[in-house]
Amino acid sequence: MSHATIGAEAAFARTHARPTAADTVTQTFAMAWRALKKMRRNPEQFFDVALQPLLFTWMFAYVFGGAISGDVHSYLPLLIPGIVAQTVLTTSMATGVQLREDMDKGVFDRFRSLPMSRVAPLAGPMVADLVRYLIAAVLTYLMGLALGYRPGGGVAGVVGAVALAVFTGWSIAWAFTWIGTIARSARSVQGISMMILFPLTFLSNAFVPADTLPGWLETFTKVNPVSHLVSATRDLANNGTITGQVGWTLLTSLVVIAVFLPLSVLTYRRRL
Repeated sequence: MSHATIGAEAAFARTHARPTAADTVTQTFAMAWRALKKMRRNPEQFFDVALQPLLFTWMFAYVFGGAISGDVHSYLPLLIPGIVAQTVLTTSMATGVQLREDMDKGVFDRFRSLPMSRVAPLAGPMVADLVRYLIAAVLTYLMGLALGYRPGGGVAGVVGAVALAVFTGWSIAWAFTWIGTIARSARSVQGISMMILFPLTFLSNAFVPADTLPGWLETFTKVNPVSHLVSATRDLANNGTITGQVGWTLLTSLVVIAVFLPLSVLTYRRRL
């Protein structure tokens, strides 16, 4: 066997070697940087995280504030954590839509031909999307402060509430990533995601107290994972306390990640 043949086989082996954990982390951050540069060149991707929290906070405060709590100021401690949860969760839908668009354009065919971790093209944009979730949550609280909201939990409570909401949104995004790998088009990903998330969001305690709802709906609201997130963020931001709702929210998020992260990678590898 010639030295050229041996060298070619060695190069082939290096190219197709299984990436190490360090390689996976490095490649994931490289893909995250790619996604951030793509966002910078397409500012419309920030419209939902920049405009939705401002518009929804202002609109819901003045439309529902008097009817539910008697006045806008009294309604804000109930509303702001609910808007944070809703905004972060609805923002996470875009992850699956953008993934499907990239797959339809053939971008992932190129990634598949490269000696890189199979999870990196999925996890990279997920890391980049943390920036979008953070912007949405911070803008919601800033709008609340402008309207007169004063969180009793102080800076630490608000930071904890934002961190919990961002982590939950990131975990739910893995479910939408999986939908992106099985759906036939970006439009169908958006339709399926809205059909799942909007009922969960609006049939929760995000905008009205659960005890004001009909009995059957109150029961559903109390077991709704979105209600756990909203209650947890209220406890953190309004009172600065870590309650059982925080634990339930973290547990649910970890279960979602444990189920949909491997499913997303497996389906992605089969579809390409």
